[in-house]
Amino acid sequence: MTVQKTGHNYTKIAFIPLQTNLFNIVLVAFLLSIGSFDVCAQEIPKRNSPIPIKKGVVIPLDTVKKSAKVVIDTINNPIKAVVKDSIPEKKTFLKSKVKYKADNYVNIDQKKKLVTLYDKAELYYEDVELKSGIIVLDYEKNEVYAGRIKDSTGKYTQYPNFKQGANEVQPDSIRFNFKTQKALIYNSRSDQGEFRIKAQVTKKENDSVYFLKSVRFTTSKDVDNPEYYFQTNKVKFIPGKKVITGLTNMVIADVPTPIALPFAYFPMSKETNVSGIILPSYNDSNTRGFSLQNGGYYFALSDHYDLTFLGDYYTNGSYGLRFESSYAKRYNYRGNINFRYENLITSERGFPDYAKQKIYNLQWSHSRDNKSNPNSTFSASVNLGSSKYFQQSINQANVGSNLNNTLSSSVSYSKTFNSIPQVRMSLSATHSQNTQTEVINMTLPTLQLSVDRIYPFAGKDDIKKGFFKNINLQYNLSGRNSITTTDSLFFKPQMFRDAQVGVQHSIPLSTNFKLFKYFSGSTSVNYEEVWYAKTIERNFDVDQGAVVDKTVNGFDAYRTYSFSSSLGTTVYGTFNFGEDKKIQSIRHVMRPSLSYGYTPSFEKYYDTYDSDGTGTISKQYTRFEGGIFGAPGLTNSNVLGFDLSNTFEAKVRDTDSTKTEPKKIMLLNNLNLSTSYNLDADGVTSLAWSPVRVSGGTQLFKEKMNVNFGATLDPYAIDNSGTRINTFNIDNGGSLFRMTSANMTLNYSISSQQNDKNKNKKDDQTQRNGGREDDLFGRNTVNNGNVSQFDDDGEDPGEDVISEFFTSKLPWDMTFAYSLTYGNNNREREIIGNSIMISANADLTPKWKAGISTGYDFVQNGVTYTQLRFERDLLSWRMDFNWTPFGTNANWGFFIGIKSGVLSDIKWDKRSTSTR
Repeated sequence: MTVQKTGHNYTKIAFIPLQTNLFNIVLVAFLLSIGSFDVCAQEIPKRNSPIPIKKGVVIPLDTVKKSAKVVIDTINNPIKAVVKDSIPEKKTFLKSKVKYKADNYVNIDQKKKLVTLYDKAELYYEDVELKSGIIVLDYEKNEVYAGRIKDSTGKYTQYPNFKQGANEVQPDSIRFNFKTQKALIYNSRSDQGEFRIKAQVTKKENDSVYFLKSVRFTTSKDVDNPEYYFQTNKVKFIPGKKVITGLTNMVIADVPTPIALPFAYFPMSKETNVSGIILPSYNDSNTRGFSLQNGGYYFALSDHYDLTFLGDYYTNGSYGLRFESSYAKRYNYRGNINFRYENLITSERGFPDYAKQKIYNLQWSHSRDNKSNPNSTFSASVNLGSSKYFQQSINQANVGSNLNNTLSSSVSYSKTFNSIPQVRMSLSATHSQNTQTEVINMTLPTLQLSVDRIYPFAGKDDIKKGFFKNINLQYNLSGRNSITTTDSLFFKPQMFRDAQVGVQHSIPLSTNFKLFKYFSGSTSVNYEEVWYAKTIERNFDVDQGAVVDKTVNGFDAYRTYSFSSSLGTTVYGTFNFGEDKKIQSIRHVMRPSLSYGYTPSFEKYYDTYDSDGTGTISKQYTRFEGGIFGAPGLTNSNVLGFDLSNTFEAKVRDTDSTKTEPKKIMLLNNLNLSTSYNLDADGVTSLAWSPVRVSGGTQLFKEKMNVNFGATLDPYAIDNSGTRINTFNIDNGGSLFRMTSANMTLNYSISSQQNDKNKNKKDDQTQRNGGREDDLFGRNTVNNGNVSQFDDDGEDPGEDVISEFFTSKLPWDMTFAYSLTYGNNNREREIIGNSIMISANADLTPKWKAGISTGYDFVQNGVTYTQLRFERDLLSWRMDFNWTPFGTNANWGFFIGIKSGVLSDIKWDKRSTSTR
């Protein structure tokens, strides 16, 4: 009887678990062989004594039985024998499957337990991805080695790329232990957020801690040849959280600088809402001394809102405080609120130019998503504060805000009640502030309430067609609390004492109809009732010797009614010139309309007063004068109005011969004429015809130039004092109409590229303060808020492009505006306004940009606001220079700093003090 030889495929597997009991197994097999021959051969007499066993060798019965079973099972089924082996298998170090491949060869050395992958080798194990020129896997030591290889020219290629989870490293070589998860990495290169890190030796302790030696880190795109970097010898690096370094020195163009820190801490959290300190910037002023600006703290309060506190301090005692907060809730609302306060001290106490003042500015923007509640809306756009804030602020140099003369605000809430009929309500507060006169007009608040139209002569499902079925009525209510005050009285008791309160009710009854098929008509009767909380009483005061108005507090009201009607149509006309002509046809559309309005005299609301104290001269007045909804009229208003609007459009043959359809071109977007005739004019106090107003607009040069014009034409002549008289101008030796005023504006924007990404970059701060989107007023130069002229999202042109001589088309853009105003009310025939403004930007080189905003006023004979801009892209850095050479806003500013937001505090920002 012989033992079957184990197959080749199972040799390695079968004998590993059998090595431990080899002696026992051989012995048992021998005994079993003897036993089998004993059964098949002749009889042997029984022995009274057992067979002696060799001293020192003891085989337990259980072991013999189990070993025998193993041998039998091995003979019959080698695989099954291994499965049922009582000896525990030795666990391998690999917890999951290893995948690998290589282009050149894969060599497996079972004796040394090595797997070698060569040329474009790849290895994947759990969350580890390794790609390299050569990879050696030692599955006995649980380690993997990876390195680069040389190509045919002797140059190193196929550098390792090691990726584990979200961390990726690109070293020269790497040694990694699968069991301990530790690694040694040589000349590693990795990206962590905005940082690019290179270290000679990196020791990976675990998934969350790395120790680096001889390290340079930078935000430059090329970590091997950066334009700047920070050099340090020891670094503790926690991916996605922080970098802690020892002695750190800043190196620019491979030249060490005196800028050094004994240690450094760089947060690298991927979280967007992280609280932290905001480092201030240094500046100095001729009038306020040295300063630290824009230092403070950022509070990440929650996922829905935050708070930024910033402050400025000058050595002469001036200081500024700013609170900025943004908030948002998805599909509900979003907004931001900014409050700025500054205590300004000029010069020193005791000097004649010493001055002290307090200025502030509040801005609030809020918008609500319509999806959150379709039946109600809430919005806010607030910009109020000291009139001279943007002119005198120590931290603001906002061009648009500085040149704008008006601050305005609006907060509104509206709600629709789904009743029958439907009711709409809105509550709003407005504010308008003239920064030159410092006059403030506010409504706190205004209530608007309207009930939807009711059609009393039409059923619920009837088609509203015809005069009677279209008759409808509404109810409108408007309540207003109006305040006019100044900066000095803002939110003081007198401001509220001078408020004007009123409520206006109106019930319009109207209908519309078709007349002779081609005419559309409408007619309406309107009833109004106005309530006031205070009126006036006018008398001649003997003590003062003048007419004075006395305020009478108490409820009072007046009621008026009026009638109006209109009739209009649309007339089309086409002039055809032939399909073989360049201009094939011109289409003219006219929309004439005739209107009539009548409002009777309400003399019953008028009283008389003695104008000179003698009782001989009496004048009429109404106690409702000065009310926010006006006063009832004293004379009849019986006016017939006429309006004509025109549009002109042409069809021209397309220059593209492949197109069969002609191209449409708008010649005039609009050409409007309007006037009116007073049927009750007496020719003395009032003239029948009102001046004719002409206005129009068009677009030229492929819709790049907008042209708008207007003129006022008066049919009446004037006397030597400039008063209109009841004599037509043509009867006084003049033309049919006397042009009393005219204006024209041109706006033209061109660019060397069809789609210029950098053109008219939006500045929310300038827009909110009433500035322009374009650069005609210059670019915003708020400290720490400069807008780069470069497109930061664009690709780096690279060394190859930069090295070439810059002979390509010069990228540029230009905005042009021209304004002309003519005045001739009293035959002065003067050009009241005549100015031109130009803003231009150009790429002098791929890395240099320049811009200018300027203009000229031909009436004042002077140059308008002028700004020169230069900017240099220094790869990881940015440098710009802004200069306003003359005027009350003359100043200059120089900035150089790192682009990256992580290192934005590494900069030098120097700005002159404005001469204003």
